[in-house]
Order: sequence, then C-alpha cells, then structure tokens
Amino acid sequence: MGDMNEGVGRASGGRLRPPGPTTRRIPAEWVSSRPRAERARQLADVLRQRITAGAFPCGVLPDERLLGTQLGASRNAVREALGLLRDEGLITRRRGVGTTVTTSKYGHGLDRLAGLAETLNGHGTVTNEVRVAEVVTDPPPAITERLELPAGTAVLHLERLRRLDGRPLSLDTSHLPAEVGRGVLRGDLTGRDVFALIEETTGCLLGRAEVTVHAVTADPDTAALLEIPVGAAVFAIERLTRLSDGRPVDVESLRIRADRMALHTTLHRERPFLAG
Repeated sequence: MGDMNEGVGRASGGRLRPPGPTTRRIPAEWVSSRPRAERARQLADVLRQRITAGAFPCGVLPDERLLGTQLGASRNAVREALGLLRDEGLITRRRGVGTTVTTSKYGHGLDRLAGLAETLNGHGTVTNEVRVAEVVTDPPPAITERLELPAGTAVLHLERLRRLDGRPLSLDTSHLPAEVGRGVLRGDLTGRDVFALIEETTGCLLGRAEVTVHAVTADPDTAALLEIPVGAAVFAIERLTRLSDGRPVDVESLRIRADRMALHTTLHRERPFLAG
C-alpha cells in the first residue's frame, strides 16, 4: 500500500514537511545565464548601430514589444537597453509619443582625407565661427617638432567652432607653417574647409594624414562651447596632415560631440605572411 503522504517529505524528528512549490515552466527564450545588465548593454549596442545607420528614418523607434520580437529579446531587456540610450542622450522617451531619436548621428569616415564640410555635404549647412586666427612667433616646441620646423619658427594658430545647421558639432584647433597660414588667412575661413584653402595656397594636393582618436570627457570650457554637459563624451582626434610631397602642413586637435558624430572606416586585411 502506498504511503498516504507520498510526495511529502519528513523533517528530522519525524514531522511532516509540506511539499515544495510547484515548478513553473519558463520559455527558454526568456532565460539567459548572462547578467541582465550585460544583455541590456549588448542590445543597446545593436540599437545604437541601427540608429547610426539610419534604420529609423522617421526618427521614431518601434514599441518595446515589437523591438523585442525583432531582436529576440524580452521586453524588460529592451526597456533597459533603451534606458541606456536615453542616458547617453541619443533618444528620448515620452508617454503618448514613444521613443524618438534625439538627434541624428553623422558619419565621418577615417579612411578618406576630407574636411568636415566636404564629409557632411548634403546633410546640412556647415558654418565656422573663427575664435582664433593669429600668427604665433614663439609656438610650443611640440608644434614645431611635429611640423618639422626649426624651434621658434612662426606658425599660424587657428581655432574654429564648427556648427551644423546652427548647432555646435566640433571645436577644431590647427597649427600651420606661417608661410602657408598667411595664405589661408586670406581665404574664407567661415565658409570653407581649411584643407581646400591649404591646397589653393600651396598649389599642392594633400597626401596623407596620421590620425589618433581618443575618447575623453568634456572639460568646462569645451562643454560650454559645444553646448553639452561637463563630463559628456567627446571624440578627441589628433591629426597630422601632410602634402603629397610628404611635408607636414597641419597639426590639428579636434573635439567632436560624440552624440552627433560617428566615426567609421573600412579596413582591409593584408595577405598573411607565409614562411617559405
């Protein structure tokens, strides 16, 4: 005869122990061994890439349920990912309106030597506020060294606040040899790229540039000029541009709003070396 209390355990001392809770089946797609924060971060990466690529041309994202279906994720994970993008300032979320892209990100290719106005042609009007334009007779040694000039050689110091459709996009600082810079000063610094002015002044095409990109936070002065919060993410680009004959002609330091610009390039893998 079977035990009347089958399925009911016995605690020490012979006392009956109540049965455990009934096991509930959870759909496999709702379960992940990865921490929830990690899943949210990865979903945010996917959504950020789609926003940058222009996947939502009207600027409005689908609701959480539809995004979850498209991305194979739970609604809670999607909600957390959208929260991360909202904290970045990339999107806004309002009841009755939904999730909208705050501002479009524009692509700036790193595999082509081009000025900002040239890069953003067709995306809006680029204007330049000239903040500094002066020939410096005693520049920092680090500048003359990079320009391969004798110490104490005069250079042009140029700083411009660049706007796209009236909104700040970047703060650009350049140092050029004075013999080139004086010709650049005669050009239209408010409406044209420095690269084009350099080529006109020298009669020589630009050849190549050495570029380093850093991720930094905005200091108070940069934040005020770019109209972003202090500590916001900024791309810091250091670039040394050379003429086609190899002469260094422009040492630049650029601070670009990371919420308005995405840097991209196309990389090619070289044929691997095979030992003979």
